[in-house]
Amino acid sequence: MPLKIQSASECEFDLLTLGECMIRLSPPGHQRIELTPVFEAYAGGGEYNVAYALSRFGMRTGWVSRLVDNQLGHFIRNHAKSSGMDMSEVIWVPYDGVGRAERIGLNFSEVGIGIRSSVTLYDRGNTAVSHMKPGEVDWKRIFTKKKVRWFHTGGIFTALSDSCAEVAAEAMKAAHDSGTIVSYDLNFRSKLWSSKKAIEVTKKLIPFIDILIGNEEDFQKVLGFEVEGTDINLKTLPIEAYKKMVKKVVATYPSIQAVGTTLREVLSGLLNNWSAIMYYDGIFYQSKKYEHLEIEDRIGGGDGFCSGFIYGLLHNMTPQECVEMGTAHGALLQSTRGDTSMVTMEEIRHVMVGGSARIKR
Repeated sequence: MPLKIQSASECEFDLLTLGECMIRLSPPGHQRIELTPVFEAYAGGGEYNVAYALSRFGMRTGWVSRLVDNQLGHFIRNHAKSSGMDMSEVIWVPYDGVGRAERIGLNFSEVGIGIRSSVTLYDRGNTAVSHMKPGEVDWKRIFTKKKVRWFHTGGIFTALSDSCAEVAAEAMKAAHDSGTIVSYDLNFRSKLWSSKKAIEVTKKLIPFIDILIGNEEDFQKVLGFEVEGTDINLKTLPIEAYKKMVKKVVATYPSIQAVGTTLREVLSGLLNNWSAIMYYDGIFYQSKKYEHLEIEDRIGGGDGFCSGFIYGLLHNMTPQECVEMGTAHGALLQSTRGDTSMVTMEEIRHVMVGGSARIKR
């Protein structure tokens, strides 16, 4: 059954997301965190990245979060505004001068190369968004008066604290009850919570989810569904076994209408095989495979897929076009530094039809 997406003319937002945005600090090139004299600064966060990309593509997007009213919060605000993203529902909290009560999270990331993997070091304890509580945002007003075509959140936000999990449930239920399409990126982070906790919390959210998104590890760690034939390092991904697993997911949770799944085979720190599959209305759609994809920075690739995938569905593209759009955007996003998309729609469409990387003059 096709998705029933509300008309754009009846809604203020095409997309609204809920989640954290941190400031990422990375050494230039492939230097090490503990030895670099210089850090590059970027804004980024799973749900934030999706809203940012779709805003750049001309869609009416908004982002809901909780930020500290200081220079670091303003850094994120300025970055968000550069895309045209709406921040009117962001909760701003005062800065106490030290960050004892509320702070902006930091994310130190170094980009791997060769046999050395990329590394992320979190400094995100006691962040403002982790203190978000049910009732702080008037979700009923947003979804019934402003109206939203698509709502997106995910496992990173949900894992931040018990209260964040409650907020996610509150928001998703309000969105679902209003007829808004709800997508959820499983996005497992072992540094934030255990697989056991993730499964326990996520199962309670499933009734409100229309679209489920995740990579080859997420379905195992967040929903408890194993993919037969994979090793512990997930170096090879048997597609048919993966499809079998997705069928088990939708059979167990029939409210889920579509599943988008990225497939990444890591050949080296800067060389990956990259593709995706989509399950929609009982049929699987598989993207072209970007073999030996050269990676500048892999962080945010999954969000690139997610935003391209959602763009396609909101623009009535065919399922095959949707999975190709997501995969192409994810591939291109990994050609630049930073978490958020610097890609144009023209570039995505060029890659989707097999365009080359010859210089454009």
